[in-house]
Amino acid sequence: MPAGLDRAKSRAGPTWLVVLAACVAGVCLAACGSGHPAQAQARATPVWQVRAGVVRGLGAIVTDGRGFTLYIFQPDRRGPSVCTGVCADAWPPLDLPRGVRGPVGGPGVNPALLGTAPRAGGVLQVTYNGWPLYLYEHDLAPGQATGQAEGMGAWYTMSVNGDIDMLPLPS
Repeated sequence: MPAGLDRAKSRAGPTWLVVLAACVAGVCLAACGSGHPAQAQARATPVWQVRAGVVRGLGAIVTDGRGFTLYIFQPDRRGPSVCTGVCADAWPPLDLPRGVRGPVGGPGVNPALLGTAPRAGGVLQVTYNGWPLYLYEHDLAPGQATGQAEGMGAWYTMSVNGDIDMLPLPS
């Protein structure tokens, strides 16, 4: 083989490896990196954020930072939570992580309606218009409100204006 051809092959080999390495790195960065700006924002949104969401038949209601429906429990009567133990297992309270001083208001809610109520152990539960807020274990995706009017009518969603939505969901 001519000497010039050997040099061309040896230069092409490392160049091909550099291109391959760059492509692999690019794929890894695309898969693991910041991704789409909306995805980056979703990762940065705290779960304890309260924001507006829409549920068919109920309109604009309060949801958590992931878009899951938040509920109030009527026996709380705008005071500290009375849902503990097994109740809190099915209806997890929207608690602030230790060290976080207050709830975060997201798009579409009135920040003046946000607050906290104390729970056992010094935990703070997020409130809206004075009502402690809860999730429901059977809501498996954002936009569901399967807990609406559950528990003999004790659990309801709350509209973004702070009113309790007592209407049952349409069938």
